[in-house]
Amino acid sequence: MGIGLWLNKRIVEPLLQILRRGAEPNQLAFSTALGITLGLFPICGAAVFLCGMAIAALRSRCHAPSVMLANFIATPIELSLVVPFLRFGEALTGGPHFPLNSDALKRVLTGKASQEVLLSIAHALLGWLVATPFILTALYIVLLPVFKILVRKFSSAALSSKKELHSYSEIKLKSYGPATQD
Repeated sequence: MGIGLWLNKRIVEPLLQILRRGAEPNQLAFSTALGITLGLFPICGAAVFLCGMAIAALRSRCHAPSVMLANFIATPIELSLVVPFLRFGEALTGGPHFPLNSDALKRVLTGKASQEVLLSIAHALLGWLVATPFILTALYIVLLPVFKILVRKFSSAALSSKKELHSYSEIKLKSYGPATQD
């Protein structure tokens, strides 16, 4: 029950809120694909900063909550793809394989493998960078029909006939929306 409640609170409810707010399926698919792709960045903890920079750069072309939710969802995947990105980067450069064994870990922890570690980080970054356009495109192609269905099913327009009461903040936002210029 604990993990189900956690998934519902952290993923399902935010996703439903996003869908009910009426964003376009194209924007949601692109933003989610972008959030997952940036969330796969092979340096742990840096993905959230990349997402923030992308949101700031793209502004209204992306949906910030979708980018951040997708980034959050991508975290476990990020950890599992560090080694494939490392190996892909090594293959691209023809560089030496960074050993992933206990001896290498001892050298890393004692500071005797700093140059090897930096080179392996560079290889992982290169692997991610080369894979990024393919990941982003594939995710967008897969997510677009999914979001078309979900938006149609959960959008506020579809739910408005089912909703009886609106919260005060919803009414206030609707009645005091952005001013239009004539």
